[in-house]
Amino acid sequence: MSDLGPGAGAGLRARGYVEGEKLKNSRSSRPVEPGVEPPAAEKPSVSRLIPAAAVVAVWVAVYLFTKGNDTLPLPGGARTDLHDQLTEFQNGLLASRDTNPIMQVSNGIAEFFRGWVDWLQRMLVKPNLPRPVPEIGWLGVTALATYLGLVIANWRIAILVCASFLSFGLLGFWEDSLDLLIITGIAVTMVILIGMPLAVLVGTNARANQVVTVFLDLMQTMPTFVYLLPIVLFFGIGTSAAVVATLIYALPPLIRIAGFGIREVSTTTIEATDSAGQTYWQRLVKVQVPMARKTIIVGLNQTTLAALSMATLAAFVDGPGLGQPVLAGLRINDVGAAFVPGVLIVVMAVMLDRTTTAASERAEKVARGGGDNPKARLAMLIGGGALALVAVYLSRTNIALAEFPTYSLGDTIAARVSDGVDRFTDTFGGVTGTIKDELTEWFLNPMQSLLAESPWYVSFLAIAALAFVFGGPRALASTLVCLAGIRYLDLWHDTMITLTMTLVATVLVMALALVFGVWMARDRRVDLGIRPLLDGGQTIPPFVYLIPVLALFGPSRFTAIVAAIVYAAPAAIKLVADGVKGVSPTTIEAGRSTGQTAWQEITKVQLPMARGSLVLATNQGLLYVLSMTVIGGLVGAGALGYDVVFGFSRSEAWGKGAAAGLTIVLLGIMLDRITRAAADRRRDDGPGPRRAFNVRLPIGPPS
Repeated sequence: MSDLGPGAGAGLRARGYVEGEKLKNSRSSRPVEPGVEPPAAEKPSVSRLIPAAAVVAVWVAVYLFTKGNDTLPLPGGARTDLHDQLTEFQNGLLASRDTNPIMQVSNGIAEFFRGWVDWLQRMLVKPNLPRPVPEIGWLGVTALATYLGLVIANWRIAILVCASFLSFGLLGFWEDSLDLLIITGIAVTMVILIGMPLAVLVGTNARANQVVTVFLDLMQTMPTFVYLLPIVLFFGIGTSAAVVATLIYALPPLIRIAGFGIREVSTTTIEATDSAGQTYWQRLVKVQVPMARKTIIVGLNQTTLAALSMATLAAFVDGPGLGQPVLAGLRINDVGAAFVPGVLIVVMAVMLDRTTTAASERAEKVARGGGDNPKARLAMLIGGGALALVAVYLSRTNIALAEFPTYSLGDTIAARVSDGVDRFTDTFGGVTGTIKDELTEWFLNPMQSLLAESPWYVSFLAIAALAFVFGGPRALASTLVCLAGIRYLDLWHDTMITLTMTLVATVLVMALALVFGVWMARDRRVDLGIRPLLDGGQTIPPFVYLIPVLALFGPSRFTAIVAAIVYAAPAAIKLVADGVKGVSPTTIEAGRSTGQTAWQEITKVQLPMARGSLVLATNQGLLYVLSMTVIGGLVGAGALGYDVVFGFSRSEAWGKGAAAGLTIVLLGIMLDRITRAAADRRRDDGPGPRRAFNVRLPIGPPS
């Protein structure tokens, strides 16, 4: 991969992006002699499998004699003293809301956002009393949005925006759709105001970049679900919590990607401006920011989609928008009711993604002196602006153009989807049930039993030993700290269940990534056919993935695992495909000259040379999967996800939910540090592609 730009949209979609000092694919300088395999020292993965297998063997042997002892289960609504202390801490903060300076500041911020959202709702969504309709009706809103697409992109995007807004109303979710856009828009606006100065700082100051990156790593390791509990504590529920959670979650992508773009401006260009006597601000405003414009807009694309993902999930804290009807449908296992708003979330995600991507492409063309005919574009903008103003006027004076007409199309689609799901379940329920039962019995249950039914100290030592084997002393240190924290938070048994689901799903994700990634890398036609589907899949907020999987498998932990696989697979597949595709053609030709078969070429040349990408894909797969398995608490997955949901729903259980959230953070950090340390060791050991990378989640949509 090269510089982050619009072409990076394939790899920089809603749930993941790769920052790497330009992600250079520097190969080993030593040629590979035809027919000669790399020496054993260059194949560290094999040498580490032996001690790893030994650790697992000892673990299993101890497990057979100690199964069921000291597993620390905490069923249902049971709580420990620590959990009650956390709940008391929450109650104390709430009681001091009027006197505690921190709570007073958070109350002020919450009121500011509530007022802003309420004003925009009265302008665009709900009656602005005593006026019985909003200040600008549906026709005016659609016209203004269409015109905005024309201004920042082109007429094709304008048509896409217009069709998207009309679909919001025709399917019966006009107000919910606009509420979601309002939350997303406010959050993105605040992210730009806060994030761009920080991006400039990390892009121009190496020390600041090191400090800020630590916090960005932590923020992006946290599953989206975890953000909500502390936000509720300080900002309450409703619109304020939705905006703040969305803002915080969407901030890292802009800082990281925009900072990367500014930092990667050619040093030769900067030296030339310095020799001309430009000041720091002149260089920044006239050289670095303009030359990084394309990458900055890519960062804005990622921020916007991350914001949409979290704004949807904010329905858990009574945030307005399309997440509310989706959540209501999931709670009663009504796939049809959740389907239509879920589709509209996808429509909105595609609209925002294509608009920001097109804006990036247009900015690049304009910067290079290209673009449309200036006179024709000016005439189109003037004409479009006049039509938009007329539409706004008509929507203010004609009530039929202010309130979107009521249609039954959405209800009809929901009913047919429900009927279709029932028919599918009746016809293929035995097949899906068999798949679920077999994988659960032979794969999921044995691994869960080993992790969760071993004494906690046995699992503790075994996981720490595996961390040392794969990641070395650095991974061991992080693992010991995280495991100690997990033990302290009194949710060990639930953590092991969540870890089991995460590992099982990650294994299946990597199996898919290897099959499809290698296929894409070796056949350009396959890549052209599959990559757009993967790109589209990465624009979908994670919340939406639960809907079809719930229809197939019903509420269970297996449902959460399947949703996690579907959610994580696109990013992993593309990372593997790009890594395999990046193997030096000279190396491949050298192998072919010896008469290697295709299978030998894949297993002895391409995959070993791309092992850095494989570990990177595993890292991202783990974090994406963990994010989704936590959300899976909504569909019967139980464990930590259920604990967080339970903490939302019961005030007396807030402490347990908070402990679950902290545990999820520690689990995510542990998995991230182990895989990153393993990647560093592999990169340092062999002649494969050496990548300086720093890949972070959000992505989630994430969750």
